[in-house]
Amino acid sequence: MSDVTTSTDRYAGSSIQKIALVVGIVFLLVGVAGFVPGLTTGDLAGAGHGSMAMLLGVFQVSVLHNVVHLLFGVVGLLAARYPTGSRMYLVIGGIVYFVLWVYGLFTAGTMSGANFVPLNWADNWLHLVLAIGMVALGIVFPRGRRRPVGA
Repeated sequence: MSDVTTSTDRYAGSSIQKIALVVGIVFLLVGVAGFVPGLTTGDLAGAGHGSMAMLLGVFQVSVLHNVVHLLFGVVGLLAARYPTGSRMYLVIGGIVYFVLWVYGLFTAGTMSGANFVPLNWADNWLHLVLAIGMVALGIVFPRGRRRPVGA
């Protein structure tokens, strides 16, 4: 057994792990912000299009919406333990946000029961940006530090 510790043996030791950590922290902050009066205005409902709460006056949120952000944040913090987990978190999370974007194309801004998250158009386009960004980060960044040939 070796006493040498590589960057990927440490929590958030590689670049991909650091990115997963930062993305996870951002999701946690957004999830918490969705419950903070002043950052979130209007009536915060549990779920559904009936929640008229607006995060930063732009993004429609509900308790369910905020909890989803918090869960994405926790998963990001856990994924940052391993390079492979970090990559999977970013790519699979990005795919989930792409699916949410497609879903939002049909439900955003509607008073339909199908809009249970709830979503408005600002949320929907942010989901597309998140989808592209997370998948791109998960694909572009290396898992760990490259070791010199022969090392």
